[in-house]
Amino acid sequence: MSAGTRIEARFAELKAEGRAALVTFITAGDPGYDASLELLRALPGAGADIIELGMPFTDPMADGPAIQASSLRALNAGQNMVKTLKLVSEFREQDDTTPIVLMGYYNPIYIYGVERFITDAKAAGVDGLIVVDLPPEEDHELCIPALERGLNFIRLATPTTDDKRLPKVLTNTSGFVYYVSVTGITGSKAPDISRVAEAVSRIKRHTDLPVAVGFGVRTAEQAAGIASGADGVVVGSALVSAIKDSLDDTGAATETTVGNVLKLVSELAHGVRSGR
Repeated sequence: MSAGTRIEARFAELKAEGRAALVTFITAGDPGYDASLELLRALPGAGADIIELGMPFTDPMADGPAIQASSLRALNAGQNMVKTLKLVSEFREQDDTTPIVLMGYYNPIYIYGVERFITDAKAAGVDGLIVVDLPPEEDHELCIPALERGLNFIRLATPTTDDKRLPKVLTNTSGFVYYVSVTGITGSKAPDISRVAEAVSRIKRHTDLPVAVGFGVRTAEQAAGIASGADGVVVGSALVSAIKDSLDDTGAATETTVGNVLKLVSELAHGVRSGR
């Protein structure tokens, strides 16, 4: 169903190179459509191997203040699902190889219409979905229809996902497994590198899928440490914080916005590449 996706191809390439992936997260439309598109197009050149694009939502319950604020900035700038899929389409005009994963919550997808969403996402060039509030028990809602259309459905595992629950979480998961390295909301705590390595090893006893690790990664040093024991390193809150710190008094992008984020991505990419 999902064989040969860009996500699977990218992880295969990186495995052959002997290194982990840098997975970068930004929120679609933050701080505005044009700046978001410029940043999205520039991320691969700065070292992003896979891009997670957040679908703005008014109540992102699993996200910390930084990503919550990025969602609100995007929504206030007029971002919606149509524009998010348009971002992907415009990105694909210049890049047909970098995987894009839409990440967020089920409500905006449900409102848009599940069948319409899957059709339009596939047409736009989306490769995978992370929907944090849809458990495996609800796979019929979105996961299975998405898989049948060739989209990877990426599931989250956490420090509290024990060996009894893990096989259920991994059912119908494809592309990669996203391991949340700390309990709580995004960006709230730094990961414990030694515990992360143990957790990745435990997950790999249950699956052949790559395991990418995120939540709390902010520095090249942290990225290098996680990359030494994982297949991917996910960074989100640090990047959206870099966007916020570059904005003017009205919340609009400045001439430093894209450059500041790309500088951080480049540093993180160097860390990931030095991790093995």
